[in-house]
Amino acid sequence: MNEKTLNPASGQTRAEIALLLDFYGSLLTERQRQMAEWYFQDDLSLAEIADMTEITRQGVRDGLKKAEATLFRLEEQLGVARRYRARKKLLSDALEATEDLPSGEAKDRVRRCIEQALNED
Repeated sequence: MNEKTLNPASGQTRAEIALLLDFYGSLLTERQRQMAEWYFQDDLSLAEIADMTEITRQGVRDGLKKAEATLFRLEEQLGVARRYRARKKLLSDALEATEDLPSGEAKDRVRRCIEQALNED
């Protein structure tokens, strides 16, 4: 496992894990899910989580590493987040392409439909 995923300076990886939590969090143990949400989404420190759960910081770190490994394994096997990002990119590209259409009601309807699809999460 990549050590920098548990490094607060690694914002992109933290954002990736937060997205994976949205898709796969319910497949973690309740304790792993809660600790991962606190760490990756709420930005709590290992010490804060250790105090809340009454376990050591090392115990929190171990739980987070297991949760992280499970999330990445699920994404590798299922690819839900990858397909979600690809769909969002296609919709964004389609919205951008509507700029080349002539003005009118049809263009407005197409743009509204694409924007609605982009905003559904």
